[in-house]
Amino acid sequence: MRGVFVTGTDTGVGKTVVSAALMVRYREARYWKPIQTGPDDDTAEVQRLSRCPRDRVYLHGVRLPEPVSPHLAAERANTKISLPFLAEAIKEFSGSWIVEGAGGALVPVNPADLMVHLMERLGLPVVVVARTTLGTINHTLLTIEALRARNLLVAGVVLVGDPNAENRAAIKHYGGVRVLGEMPRFDPLTPEALGAWAVEHLEADELMQELLA
Repeated sequence: MRGVFVTGTDTGVGKTVVSAALMVRYREARYWKPIQTGPDDDTAEVQRLSRCPRDRVYLHGVRLPEPVSPHLAAERANTKISLPFLAEAIKEFSGSWIVEGAGGALVPVNPADLMVHLMERLGLPVVVVARTTLGTINHTLLTIEALRARNLLVAGVVLVGDPNAENRAAIKHYGGVRVLGEMPRFDPLTPEALGAWAVEHLEADELMQELLA
């Protein structure tokens, strides 16, 4: 497979909006949300924000109604999330993928597995989405460490919120990672605003071009 896996340092950090920005920047990629919990439809939101064609989003996956951790949502729905089943679902497709996780890297998905184990199965480099606010250095560095402990390549970090030069510099230095962009909180969040930001400010370095272009 070719592409990136988008994870976050926390729930609600901005993974879906960053995924949509990546879809704007790399128009040939496909988007996939393998595990969705709660009533929000992140796939529909990515399609709305990126204005990508319907055939660029893949609808297959686990969809659970409770807005809780995947393992608990599955338990309450009397089902179990199978990582081999999910990993096999897209291996027949060619091209590049933007895969969005649910929650953070170590969120549990069943009694034995964490989200990072799905990342391992897919073998994709990871884009980490983090807040710019107080606490982000620790949360981001812990996420990077957890990914590298499993031999996953960290393709870069996207920071979301008001710009913070000190936090950006610390994450770049101590994490040894590229910061691909600093995304504002859009108000309102429109396709036009996101698209303009993605084209102008989302870094398209050599690695990202290789993975997604």
